[in-house]
Amino acid sequence: MKKNNKFKILLVLLLFLLTTGCTKVLVDKNNKPVKNELTGQNLTENILCKPTNKESLKTYEKNKVNIEKLPDCDDFKITSGKYEGLWTTIFVKPLAFILILIGKLMHNYALSVITVTLVIRLIAFPVTKKTAMQSELIKKAQPELDKIQNKYRGKEDQESMIRQNQEMLMVYKKYNINPLSGCLFAFLQLPLFIAFLEAIQRTPAIFEDTMLGLELGTTPAVGITSATFYAYLILMILIAATTFYSFKMNSTGNMQDPSMKMMPLMMGGIIVITAIFMPSGLGIYWVTSNVFTIIQNILVKRSKEVYGKA
Repeated sequence: MKKNNKFKILLVLLLFLLTTGCTKVLVDKNNKPVKNELTGQNLTENILCKPTNKESLKTYEKNKVNIEKLPDCDDFKITSGKYEGLWTTIFVKPLAFILILIGKLMHNYALSVITVTLVIRLIAFPVTKKTAMQSELIKKAQPELDKIQNKYRGKEDQESMIRQNQEMLMVYKKYNINPLSGCLFAFLQLPLFIAFLEAIQRTPAIFEDTMLGLELGTTPAVGITSATFYAYLILMILIAATTFYSFKMNSTGNMQDPSMKMMPLMMGGIIVITAIFMPSGLGIYWVTSNVFTIIQNILVKRSKEVYGKA
C-alpha cells in the first residue's frame, strides 16, 4: 500500500468520525457548561439513557433536557433512541450496550470496561501479534538497514536511490519483514478509542459509577481537587508508565540516535497530557490495553517464531 493510499484511508476514516455524531456538553441558559454538583465534572447533553442519580435527574430536568423518552440504563438496547448516524449506530450504542450488560453482571462498570477491553484485545490478538512480530524482526534487521543507509548517505541521484531501495528490500526479504503486516488494528485504534470515550460520556450508569475512589466520568484534571485525589494520581502514573514502556517496546529504528531515544518519552508525554482531560473510565481502558500490549510483546519477544526467521 502506497503512502498516499494510507493517507486517503485515514482521511476518510477521520471524516467519517467527524461527520457522524459526537458527545454534546450540556450548557445552561447562559451557554456555560453544566457541572455535576458532586464531582464538578461537565455533564453530557445527548445521554443514551436516564441518569441513575437523583441529583443528576434534577439537573437535567432543570436544564430542560427531555429525559422522559430515554430508557433506564438497565433497559438500554442497541436500538434504543432515535437514529443518530452510522458512527453512533455501529460503534457507540453497541459498545455502550455491552458495557452496561457486563457492568450489571459484575456490579461495577470499571470492571466492565476492563473486561470488554481484554475481550476486544483477545479477539484482535492474531492481528496484533503479527504487528509485534514485525517490530521484533525489524529490530533484528536494523543494523543491516543502518549500514545500507550510511552507505548511500548524501547520494540523492535516482540510480543511488533505486539501489538503496533494492538493497533494503533484500534485507526485508531475508528477515521476512512486511512493514504493513497487521496494520488493520492500528487503523481501528482511533475509532475504538473514541467509541469508548463516547460510550462512557453518554451513559450515566457508567460515568456516575466509581471504583477505588475514581469517578469514571470525572477527568483527573477535576478529580485531583477532590478528597480522593490520590486515586487520580495513581491512575495518571499508571497511564504514564504503561504508555512509555509500551512505546519503548514497540520502537524501531536506531535507538542510539538521541531523537529515537526521546520518541517514547515524547509520545508518552502527549498521551499523559491528553489523559488529564479525559474521563477516568477511558484512562482505565488505556491502562488495560497497554498492559495487554506489554504482555503480548514480551511473549512475542520470547517466541521461537521471531528468532527462527532470518
